[in-house]
Amino acid sequence: MPITFYNTLTRSKEAFTSIKPNEAGMYTCGPTIYNYAHIGNFRAYMFEDLVRRYLTFRGYKVNHVMNLTDVEDKLIRTCRETGKPLKEVTDHYARAFFEDIDTLGIWRADAYPAATDHIPEMVELIKALRESGHTYEEKGSIYFKLNTFPNYGRLSHMNLDDLKKGASGRVDADEYEAEEARDFALWKAWDAQDGEVYWETELGKGRPGWHIECSAMSMKYLGPHFDIHCGGIDNMFPHHENEIAQSCCATGESFVNYWLHCAHLMVEGKKMAKSLGNFYTLRDLLNKGLDPLAIRYTLIATHYRQPSNFSFEAVSAASQALRRIRDFRIRLEEVRGEGDELLQECRECEQAFIENMDDDLNISGALGVVFNFIRDVNRKMDDGIVGSAGATHALDLLDQLNQVTGVFAPAMEESVPQDILDRVAARQQARREKKFAEADAIRDGLLQEGWVIEDTADGPRVKRA
Repeated sequence: MPITFYNTLTRSKEAFTSIKPNEAGMYTCGPTIYNYAHIGNFRAYMFEDLVRRYLTFRGYKVNHVMNLTDVEDKLIRTCRETGKPLKEVTDHYARAFFEDIDTLGIWRADAYPAATDHIPEMVELIKALRESGHTYEEKGSIYFKLNTFPNYGRLSHMNLDDLKKGASGRVDADEYEAEEARDFALWKAWDAQDGEVYWETELGKGRPGWHIECSAMSMKYLGPHFDIHCGGIDNMFPHHENEIAQSCCATGESFVNYWLHCAHLMVEGKKMAKSLGNFYTLRDLLNKGLDPLAIRYTLIATHYRQPSNFSFEAVSAASQALRRIRDFRIRLEEVRGEGDELLQECRECEQAFIENMDDDLNISGALGVVFNFIRDVNRKMDDGIVGSAGATHALDLLDQLNQVTGVFAPAMEESVPQDILDRVAARQQARREKKFAEADAIRDGLLQEGWVIEDTADGPRVKRA
């Protein structure tokens, strides 16, 4: 069965066929580095991570390019409000972004082109559009003429003829609503509001529009026609729509074969907003003591085209799911002797996992398959019929599937504070002296502080509750 993706461009599931056999070129819209990324951003980045991981798992060599938007309207405003130079702002938040994706276990892209490093490519692309009659100039700024691209609106299902404002109007903002669709800025002439952010080029003194940045960088690193372009659903219009228009008109190529978009993230059932007190960066959540692996699990567990609801209850449920996985691994590692090798169970689990993921990345179904496998093997271990070879096969399967999910790996060993270890030892001494009430009191006290003691044949084991 081939991998199928829901292609936003055609509004249908399509079998994935790459331009080059066993290779996939993939471009994803990265952060605008004017602030810390919020969890809505990370839902999209996590979805894109899942796309890349699964293609890799299925044997594709993926060339993943993610841009860094380091010049754009919001960044100009941040520089103006803080009085800081552009590079100081962007360097700080770029470092924070990389720290955050590493914390969440998101694979790093093969290239992270920054817009300010690719001004010459943008200038050349705008010149190509100008030479082919797709632009005009007004007060030093250069605009793309919508009426020169009849397919404009196909991605977002807009009808150019029905727009409330005609193509003779212009829009200078980088972000705007569908009813404001009109000629958009490719190059913005400098004005005093831009401060020190400008470039002296053949096009004049100014800076690029947001949309031309991604066209120039994606085509530099992946060519004028590549396989996959991903982003959040909020990027569909105007950003991706404008990318298609300017890229196709500049090159005469189809630009991208598969457009994949991730649905919105809600927080506690509501749209995330600072005014509602439910706006969180990853750092906000870590400061509340949330486990980054539980955050990762929460963000990937809902199918990417379904709106996802982030809640602290959901993170708690994710922590319980991760505990089931961890405890299962521990049980497997302790199996000794002869017994069932679990070959059929492992084969069926892997096959069902792949069938679900092949179906437009049905991650919720794939996770369900793995937890059914854990339940069934646990029952066999309860009956004492699993052998060490079977345990090894099960652990190997989890490691293999972890390359896709990033949530099945062994838990990182946490350093247990010495005072906790001392109290565990004191409990053991109390048990040896048959002071069971004292031993139980120590156990209960540790549990209240978030530590649980497991008594095993090899002695007590202490871990986070």
